[in-house]
Amino acid sequence: MSEIQVNQIINPTAATDGAGVKLKRSIGVEPNYFDPFLMLDEFGSENKDDYIAGFPPHPHRGIETVTYMLAGDFEHKDSTGGKGRMTAGDVQWMKTGSGIIHSEMPAMKEGKLHGFQLWINMPAKMKMSKPEYHYIDADKMAVHKDDDKQIKVIAGKFEKAEGPIKGHNVEPVYFDIELKKGKEFIFHIPSTHNSFIYLINGEIAIGDQAHDKVKDSTLILLTKGKNLKVSALSNAKFLLISGRPIGEQIARGGPFVMNTKQEILQAIEDYHSGTFVK
Repeated sequence: MSEIQVNQIINPTAATDGAGVKLKRSIGVEPNYFDPFLMLDEFGSENKDDYIAGFPPHPHRGIETVTYMLAGDFEHKDSTGGKGRMTAGDVQWMKTGSGIIHSEMPAMKEGKLHGFQLWINMPAKMKMSKPEYHYIDADKMAVHKDDDKQIKVIAGKFEKAEGPIKGHNVEPVYFDIELKKGKEFIFHIPSTHNSFIYLINGEIAIGDQAHDKVKDSTLILLTKGKNLKVSALSNAKFLLISGRPIGEQIARGGPFVMNTKQEILQAIEDYHSGTFVK
């Protein structure tokens, strides 16, 4: 079938991570893995007690993390000497590869913090590669805007707006879409890809088949197909994320995602022996 429909509607699970940051987790709970996506968290609060403890130094191996800030400031530091400050609209796309130890701490004492972190799996041949980063400043992000919608393009391409993430093994699409009430968003997605929408606020309908009501902070897994149609039943804001499955066995151990249990045990040993960062 070429028309993309709703496959599953999932309400995120309340969780905490880091030093006690409150968040909503969808991918990483149920489903545990939506190849190539390992985890999706939405963090956001106007109460500083929900986020102020941040994410102190912790390791990663074998994954990519994509952090997208909608509001607030975060400071990043890592074992390669890299550091930076993320503000509203910024993106940090980190390929952890063979291993990195980093921290992400709020650079604010009060106010609203809101953002997302997505984990993407890496294929076996890239899991022990050198860590690397892509930083996307809000004022440099490609944006498509017309009378019906605004689309910020982090990865992929919409009409003339193209994201800076190119030549990626999963051929990702990552759009932040604002759609006006009564209008439609139509997009062609490769039929090979696994895709989902994360509705941030508003109410939408997807495809041409009836489905349960979808409103605010909801994960919608989509069927494979080619043609996606989203209709806004109110003014709506949502993420569209899509990628080609890697199709390899995975083994998970906290912040490490490899292909075998032995590789996870090796990562733990490397971390504790001080040989983790190459």
